Amino acid sequence: MKLSEMKQTLEAGAIQLTKSLGQNFLHDGNQIRRIVEAAELLPSDKVLEIGPGLGPLTEKLLERSGGVLAIEKDGRLVDFLRQRFAERIGAGRPLELLHADALDYLAQAPRDWSGWKLVANLPYSVGSPLLVELALAQRGPERMVATLQLEVVKRLCAREGEEDYGLLTLLVGLNYEARSWFRIPATCFFPEPDVQSACVVLERRAVPLLETAGLQSSFVRIVRTSFSQRRKMMLKLLRQQFEAAQLEAAFAELGLPVGIRAERVSIPQFALLTKILTREPR
Repeated sequence: MKLSEMKQTLEAGAIQLTKSLGQNFLHDGNQIRRIVEAAELLPSDKVLEIGPGLGPLTEKLLERSGGVLAIEKDGRLVDFLRQRFAERIGAGRPLELLHADALDYLAQAPRDWSGWKLVANLPYSVGSPLLVELALAQRGPERMVATLQLEVVKRLCAREGEEDYGLLTLLVGLNYEARSWFRIPATCFFPEPDVQSACVVLERRAVPLLETAGLQSSFVRIVRTSFSQRRKMMLKLLRQQFEAAQLEAAFAELGLPVGIRAERVSIPQFALLTKILTREPR
């Protein structure tokens, strides 16, 4: 869908885009193709798309995959998509279209996404929490290809000790590894966003760092506490949850200095710390 077609469609439907929903529609065909290529889709793949908008990415996903579940919050756009893809929506057809708030849907209806891939230009207003929700799902997608604000992508790709390394890095990085990313110019969107954008490729870890849901929940709690005050020593912050002697022994076992801050601790180290702090006393 070219920019001129997009503008005509919005005008014809009297659709005023809503900034609070993060509605910046990608119209550049080359960038859409790059996103689809990054997903490495097979004809058997099932794809989750969040925020399809007017459907230019949806069209390409339908061509390359075995089926698409598209979740759109804006009822006006849902009506348009139902008309545009009328012949491909319905039982036994490749497109399922849901009118729903994606974040609420993912939180309230847990399901097995392990045979799926997320490919989406995520609404910037909720991009981070959507990724966290999927990344921490018990059975998350095997690959997530998402367009986000550049600053969010940098946080997803950061390593310990880097400025962008933080809570988001760890919550997504527990189960996913960032494989690659590329910038998308603001001119490729309508309306042009005030922020820089990029597409990131996240792949589910072949071997989980933590095997059970209980350990994962403990990891989230430990990480959130450790980053609650970035300039404070991590050990002192964790005293809210654990005894000082237990913490000191765990840090010594991992070779972590007692004065270390959370931003210097890697994701695998946080996972090991979780195992040590939650294991049964000998």
